[in-house]
Amino acid sequence: MTGDIETYFQGGQWKNKVEGSSRAANIHDSKEAAVGKGRDMARERKVEHFIRTKDGRIGERNTYGHDPRTIPG
Repeated sequence: MTGDIETYFQGGQWKNKVEGSSRAANIHDSKEAAVGKGRDMARERKVEHFIRTKDGRIGERNTYGHDPRTIPG
């Protein structure tokens, strides 16, 4: 499976979608619930999880799998 996971706020709800998809994979009433489900999806797929703030900026980014960076630390 490929496609990073994005958690975002839209239409008064928190949503998760797989990169490249035009539709949300799931919808939640709280950011905490959406982030938890998004984290599980990213871990399962071994991809990155982007968590956006309510205004759409990337607030957090986590990698669950191959980290292509060769930076020590």
